Amino acid sequence: MAADEENVGSLKQQLAKLFEASLRVTVPDELDVEPLVAACNPRFGDYQCNNAMSLWTKIKGKGSKFTGPQPIGRAIKDNLPQSEMIDSCTIAGPGFVNVVLSREWIAKSIQRMLINGIETWAPKLQAKRAVVDFSSPNIAKEMHVGHLRSTIIGDTLSRMLEFSNVDVLRRNHVGDWGTQFGMLIEYLFEKFPDLEVATDQVIGDLEAFYKASKQRFDSDPEFKERAQKAVVSLQGGEEKYRKAWSKICEISRGGYEKVYQRLGVKLEEKGESFYNPFIAGVLEELDKKGLIEESEGARVIFIEGKNIPFIVVKKDGGFNYASTDLAALWYRLNKEQAEWVIYVTDVGQREHFEMLFTAAKHAGWLPAGDNDVPKASHVGFGLVLGEDGKRFRTRSTEVVRLVDLLDEAKSRCKAALVERGKADEWTEEELEQTAEAIGYGAVKYADLKNNRLTNYTFNFDQMLNDKGNTAVYLLYAHARICSIIRKSGEDMEELKKTGTIVLGHPDERVLGLHLLQFAETVEEACNNLLPNVLCEYLYNLSEYFTKFYSNCQVVGSAEETSRLLLCEATAVVMRKCFHLLGIVPVYKI
Repeated sequence: MAADEENVGSLKQQLAKLFEASLRVTVPDELDVEPLVAACNPRFGDYQCNNAMSLWTKIKGKGSKFTGPQPIGRAIKDNLPQSEMIDSCTIAGPGFVNVVLSREWIAKSIQRMLINGIETWAPKLQAKRAVVDFSSPNIAKEMHVGHLRSTIIGDTLSRMLEFSNVDVLRRNHVGDWGTQFGMLIEYLFEKFPDLEVATDQVIGDLEAFYKASKQRFDSDPEFKERAQKAVVSLQGGEEKYRKAWSKICEISRGGYEKVYQRLGVKLEEKGESFYNPFIAGVLEELDKKGLIEESEGARVIFIEGKNIPFIVVKKDGGFNYASTDLAALWYRLNKEQAEWVIYVTDVGQREHFEMLFTAAKHAGWLPAGDNDVPKASHVGFGLVLGEDGKRFRTRSTEVVRLVDLLDEAKSRCKAALVERGKADEWTEEELEQTAEAIGYGAVKYADLKNNRLTNYTFNFDQMLNDKGNTAVYLLYAHARICSIIRKSGEDMEELKKTGTIVLGHPDERVLGLHLLQFAETVEEACNNLLPNVLCEYLYNLSEYFTKFYSNCQVVGSAEETSRLLLCEATAVVMRKCFHLLGIVPVYKI
C-alpha cells in the first residue's frame, strides 16, 4: 500500500479526530472548539482530553443543559465514536477524560509499520513547502566552530520537515557580496596579475589571504582607496572584477563543500549576490506602500516597540543586510512560493529578524497572525563554549576550524576502537567508516540534544563517552539490537509477514506505546523547531528497550517471534531518528 494512503497521522492526531467527533455531538453550537489531547501520567491512562474545564467557562450561563465541567467530561466520553484504538475511558477530577489504548491496536499498528515502512508514520504538517536558510558562511573565511550549530540544526530541521512530506528548499545564504570584496580583489590582482594561475593550491589558506588583505587595507591608504573603487567596479558589473570575484567565491566554495560532504549536509547556494537584482524593486514596492521614511540621511522603516529603526538604505546610498534580507524574503514568498521561511542563526540576530518579519507583515507579505501560512520563523541558538566557559577557541585564541574539530573527533574514536581490538577483527575500511560515523555523530548529537537557545560546552570526553545520553551510547544500543536479531538466525522479512506481535508483558507495552509516539514527537519537534525533542525521544526509546530486554527473554523464549519483531521495530525507529539527526547508524561494535 502506498505511504500516503496508509498514513493516518500521528497517534495524537488520530485520537484528536475521535474527540473532535465527540465534541461536535456534545456541544454542537461551539464549532470553533479544538480537541485538547495530550499524553498523561501513566497512572491514569495513556492520553487525556482536557476540554471540559474551558468548555464549561465558555457555555455556563448560556442556558446549557450541563451543570459543570464533570458532566461535560462524561458526555465527551459517552459520545466518543466506537474505535478499536481505545481499550477504556475514565473520568477524573473536573472532567478530564483519561484514555487507555488497546494493546492489540498498538501491536497491530507497529506490525503495519514494519510491513508498509516507517514513512507511514510521517506526521502531517500545515506547510507544504518550506525554505530553510542555514549554515551561511562568509566567502574567503574558513568555516569555524560558530558555523557548526547553524549547519547541524538547519540540516536536522530540513530532514524532519522532508520526512513529514514538506518540500524543503535548503538555502545557503553565503556572504558573497559587500565591501570586503574590494580589498580581496585588489589583493588578488596584486599577487596574481594573471588570474588564470590563481588556484586554491597557489593561493593556499584563504583565511590567511583574507587577513593579509585586511592588514593592507588598514595600513595602506592608497590600497584602501583602490579597494573602495574596486567595490564600485564590481557592483557596476565590470568583467575583470566580476571574474576575480568569481575566482575567490569558487576557491572558498571548494573549502566549505568538503565540510558539508563530511557532515552529510546538502545545501543549495543562493548567496547575498543572488538577491541583489531584486533589492531596488522590493524597496520601491515598500516605498509605494508608505513604509519607508527618511531619517538622518538614511532610508528606514520604523517598527513599533523598537528603539532603533530598520535601516534599508545607508546614508551613502548603499544597501545592507536589511535590504538583502527583505529582497530574499520577498523572493522566497513570491518566486519560490514558500509557506514557511525558517532562518537558522545565532540568538544575537533575533531583533533583526523580528524587525524583518514585522516589516513583511506591514507590507502584506505575511499574515498578521503567527500561526497562519505563509509564516516566517527565526531559529536562534546559543554559543559553543570552551571548558573555561568562554567562546570556544584554540590555545592561540584563534577560532576553532571545523575541519580540525571533525578530524579530532574521528581520530579519538578510531583510537578507542583500536584499543578495543577492532583493528584485528575489522578491515581498515570498516574501522575508518565506524570511527567517522561515531565521531561525527557524537559532535552532532552533543549539540542537538541541548535546547538550541542555550549555550553549550564543547567537551570531547563527554560527547565520546559510551555511557549516558550520548551518540556513542545510542549507536552502540542500536548495534546491540542488530546483534540480537542476527544471532536469532531468523529471516526478519519473512517474520514480518508471518509473525504476530503480542504485548503481553508490561515492559513490552511501554516500549510499544513509545514506538507509536514517534510521529507526534517529530511533529512537535517540527512545529516548535526544536531538535532536542527528538533526541530526548531517542534516548528514552533506548532506555525502554534496555528495560524490556532485561525483563523479557527474546531468543529461545516462547514469545521469540513477537519479541524479535519488537526488536526490529525499535531498530527501524532508531535508524529513522539517526537519519533525521544526520547520524550514520552503526550495525556492529
